[in-house]
Amino acid sequence: MSGSVWAGAAVAAVTAGYALFSRRLATTVVSAPMVFTGCGIAIGPIGLGLLDLKHDAGPVLTLVEAALTLVLFTDAMSVRPRDLRLGGFLPGRLLGIGLPLTIGAGWLLAWPLLPGLTLWELALLGAVLAPTDAALGKTAVSDRRVPPLVRGGLNVESGLNDGMALPFFVLFLAALPGTMASEEGAAGVFWRALVLSTAWGLAVGGLCGRLLRRSRARGWITGDWRQAFVLAVAAGAYAPAVAFEGSGFIAAWVAGFAFGVSLRRSGPAKAPAEAPAEAEAPAAVDDTAGLAGHLADLLASLSFLVFGAVLLGPTLDDLDWRIIVYAVLSLTVVRMLPVALSLARTGLALPTVAYIGWFGPRGLASVVFGLLLVEEHVPGVQLLGRVIAVTVALSILLHGMSAVVLAKRYGAWYRKAADRRPRLREDLPGDGEAEPPPTAR
Repeated sequence: MSGSVWAGAAVAAVTAGYALFSRRLATTVVSAPMVFTGCGIAIGPIGLGLLDLKHDAGPVLTLVEAALTLVLFTDAMSVRPRDLRLGGFLPGRLLGIGLPLTIGAGWLLAWPLLPGLTLWELALLGAVLAPTDAALGKTAVSDRRVPPLVRGGLNVESGLNDGMALPFFVLFLAALPGTMASEEGAAGVFWRALVLSTAWGLAVGGLCGRLLRRSRARGWITGDWRQAFVLAVAAGAYAPAVAFEGSGFIAAWVAGFAFGVSLRRSGPAKAPAEAPAEAEAPAAVDDTAGLAGHLADLLASLSFLVFGAVLLGPTLDDLDWRIIVYAVLSLTVVRMLPVALSLARTGLALPTVAYIGWFGPRGLASVVFGLLLVEEHVPGVQLLGRVIAVTVALSILLHGMSAVVLAKRYGAWYRKAADRRPRLREDLPGDGEAEPPPTAR
């Protein structure tokens, strides 16, 4: 059999094996990204040699781009505008102040540590490693002992910052001589990738949201096809944007947000009496995105397997102390200092600021951006790829292992602090609904 057949069999075996033990592993420090990344190393060039970027570049890029498109769409779809208003100083500050500062800090810190890279290549690295991925430390944002303000803030930040980092990535790429994006120039990229892609995403998401609402109200659509419709909207936003040389990712992200807003603004509607029973009570946005969300999770896990095979595995043969130092600083200073500055004078306690600062894992968006650098023929892509691979790998390991322990310790601190001081800033609701104080649970 050909190598691609064996690679497909190996991917299927890893996926099936993890699925069989998924519930058991969910109670341990071993996360899905750890398992899939480790298995990716095993089937990559330094292991069995079943998956190689040189021979499998097309399928690899298709997989990771599809994964990021769905993640961008479903994450943006789940964010409500009120999430940015109620207790919204947290996601608002993390996104509006913390994200640009993180990109700038990553850019400046790389300057002395990574000689040989140009100014714009250093800027690209800062943009690639700025987005966070809550899936790498899932317990940190799902543990009910953590106050809802913090859980909600980290979730909203993770859902939006990969899309907000995209314009920086696209413009830095266009400014870098020698790339395909630079041939069109920064002005052309600005109009196509930012303006036109954003307009297209708004139009597709808003229109399709209204169409789905009307079809659901009349009982014309079944529950299964309602979820399939979401996949079609995501693809319909991405593909035409790529066709007119814009940014499919930006279009998908904007479309997801517009789609969710359009569904919610419609207000509750009653299906006609003759409609099927399943259409009598319209499902929530989360239910509508169920299939797309599950598929996004699966593709994201497979992307980590690809990451281990084609990016991390080859990097392990050529490590340099500067790369390791930068990766460690990227996960600590580059993330935590901007978070501390963005949350200054908010009234949040130091343990809360430290908890939010630490849980900024680098994951899927950074992996996809890194592979896009290969596709764009960035001159310094070898060094950039190694830095991205080591940073994401350390994040998978450190954030995955620390999530359970730190969520428990931070939750215990919060409970004691709430007993001593009844009006903590952390007691603000993070999802628009007040929750009982921790002592009443």
